[in-house]
Amino acid sequence: MTDDMNVSNLIHHEREIPIPESAIPSNPEDFLKDIPDFKDDFTIEKIIQKILTDDKQYDLSKIISAYEFAAKAHEGQKRSSGQPYITHPLAVAYTLLELGMDTDTICAALLHDVVEDTDATLDDLKKRFGQDVALLVDGVTKLSKIPTSTKEEQQAENIRKILLAMSQDIRVMIIKLSDRLHNMRTLKYRPMEKQRNTALETMNIYAPIAHRLGIRTMKEELQDLAFHFLDPYAYSEIENILENKKEEREAFIEIIKSRIAQRFKSEDFSQPPQIDGRVKSIYSIYRKIFINHKNIDEIYDKYAVRIIVTTIAECYNVLGLIHDMFKPLPNRFKDYISTPKNNMYQSLHTTVLGKEGIPFEVQIRTWDMHETAEYGIAAHWKYKEGIQGKDKMEQRLAWVRQVIEAQQTSDDVEEIVRIIKTDLDPEDIVVMTPKGMSVSLPINSTVIDFAYRIHTEIGHKTTGAKVDGRIVPLDYKLQTGQICEIITSKDSDKGPNRAWLSIVQTNEARSKIRSWFKKERREENIIEGKTQLEREFKRHRINLTEEQYTEFLQDDFKRHNCDTLEDFYASIGYGGILLSKIMPRLKDKYEKQHESDEPSVVPLIKPKPNGRSSIVLDQIDDMLIKFAQCCNPLPGDDIIGFITRGYGVSVHTTSCTNYKAALARNNPEELDRWVDIQWTDNSDTQLQTSFEVTATDRVGLVYDISAILLEARVPIVHSASRVLKNGNALFEGTIVISSTEQLKNLFEKLRKIKGVISVERAAI
Repeated sequence: MTDDMNVSNLIHHEREIPIPESAIPSNPEDFLKDIPDFKDDFTIEKIIQKILTDDKQYDLSKIISAYEFAAKAHEGQKRSSGQPYITHPLAVAYTLLELGMDTDTICAALLHDVVEDTDATLDDLKKRFGQDVALLVDGVTKLSKIPTSTKEEQQAENIRKILLAMSQDIRVMIIKLSDRLHNMRTLKYRPMEKQRNTALETMNIYAPIAHRLGIRTMKEELQDLAFHFLDPYAYSEIENILENKKEEREAFIEIIKSRIAQRFKSEDFSQPPQIDGRVKSIYSIYRKIFINHKNIDEIYDKYAVRIIVTTIAECYNVLGLIHDMFKPLPNRFKDYISTPKNNMYQSLHTTVLGKEGIPFEVQIRTWDMHETAEYGIAAHWKYKEGIQGKDKMEQRLAWVRQVIEAQQTSDDVEEIVRIIKTDLDPEDIVVMTPKGMSVSLPINSTVIDFAYRIHTEIGHKTTGAKVDGRIVPLDYKLQTGQICEIITSKDSDKGPNRAWLSIVQTNEARSKIRSWFKKERREENIIEGKTQLEREFKRHRINLTEEQYTEFLQDDFKRHNCDTLEDFYASIGYGGILLSKIMPRLKDKYEKQHESDEPSVVPLIKPKPNGRSSIVLDQIDDMLIKFAQCCNPLPGDDIIGFITRGYGVSVHTTSCTNYKAALARNNPEELDRWVDIQWTDNSDTQLQTSFEVTATDRVGLVYDISAILLEARVPIVHSASRVLKNGNALFEGTIVISSTEQLKNLFEKLRKIKGVISVERAAI
């Protein structure tokens, strides 16, 4: 599989989960055929039946009118599955009915694509269905005519628009999540590239938002569906194991439920507790296996029993009974009742050991807590006929404003995606202040993040920290259960350090640090930003006078909300504009504008040892060159040169981790040693490169790989093979090749070999 199929680098080649060879298809598309077919028969009759059997009051005539309007607008349109397009808005509306949303939300769901995909306008909807419906539809309608240059910017702008609408009316995001859920259920009918991109966006953005809104069932289904497309092999492995032990699992859960129910008969409850059992979702098991490097048998909470009672007092009473019946495992108790999660989730969690020696998790909560856990913010509509308590809703949506504010201070539309991925990640930690106040933070948060979460001024004046009574560095990563004390300065002029921007994990802290520099250090920011820009222009051979900067950067002024060149300098200086992101675009723009002015490229005076000059460098003469083994550049790769001390120029690919690390360090002296270089048109260049083939182990595999190499007349410098822990085979080879095009053709042939899972370049 290629890198774009990875989920935040969670995909690993060596797995500890065994799977029969017969269960592994040679083509990943075969795995996707196993995804359930969600071509449900969604009709307006099904919607009406659901409404009539519900105990909520709906304006049925308005909903039917919305359906008729949408059906006429989408008439003749088809989905990729071949179904009439109207089945999609019907499916979205049905999901929202299950969540218990109101009439206007159902109407907006039926109409949510008419403005984007038909001739209907928002004015038409406003006249027919009212202001609220029109605003909801506008909130979920994608932006189509905005000045963006990349798909990432387009994606970021669309998400920012949804978040802005969501901050005004949360129903916008609930509609969008339901829309995405049905699109994921039918994603198998889309092209492979579209499947991967949509699944990755779902995993990184929509599933975390569903988590933050507390809609557990939607979050887990979005994650599992996205995971199925992003790593079908791992999904199939875990699913295979769970399926093989299905009867044992169900029998075990039933025995535990029976024991607990029997014990509860002798206790006094206001109402009989409800006892349920379930297995964790496939993706949650996957995270625990591969992120924590555990075997599936080491996952203590893959089995879960949920006990629902009437009062909080009964929750703690049940906890005592469970610990009396089963042996609790150390450090596996979490009290989310006294310390709710950021999404307002409340429960008692404990992991215990049954008589069979099998650990399982017990979740204990009240019915109100259960409604919030299952439906999240949608529970307000499902059970309370709308929002009750404005203050509580403000608290639930505070994170939306934090995300928007953080993105605005960055002046970078693409950062909205990264903000959501980090700040809304399902994994949280809970850290205590010395006075006992609990603070919830994303995993890997530092003491600086903790300081800013307590108060902005405490963050600004932080000079040190103690964790559990011990002095720790400012980049120390906190863990759940620790007590953190922030040491502050009394100096009124004390402020944050620019280096903190690369230390903090939360965008809340990053936004506050940037805001401080933006307000308090403008002149300093202008000088720093100008220095950084001039250095980058010099490194990328952009030869402009400062008087020409304003005209050249006009598009970026608009993109980053800057009125003057000094504003642009200041934004760079305080970290709002990341030059590493905009320089490739500026370089392309400059080259197009000055194509006829560029001097001809001068080749190296000293050729390579084999007599062939394979690259040329601008303005560098009589230097030796060598090709870095960390990335193995080949003709056709985008390359960059590093001037070494005494060894000439080292050639790297522009995607090389060492080059990216140098950019991240942003050391002026080091950056000045990176020079632009390019390949010549010489087709005789021959360079070594290495590759890895991962495949199901079988007799004749190495022979088949070698035969392909021999047929391609590719010289083999070195080869080796071994069996991985999961039973698959790994073939490693080093060959001599002339270009990335030749390597691409070779990889295509290798991927067609029976049982091959992946073919990738590797370090020599």
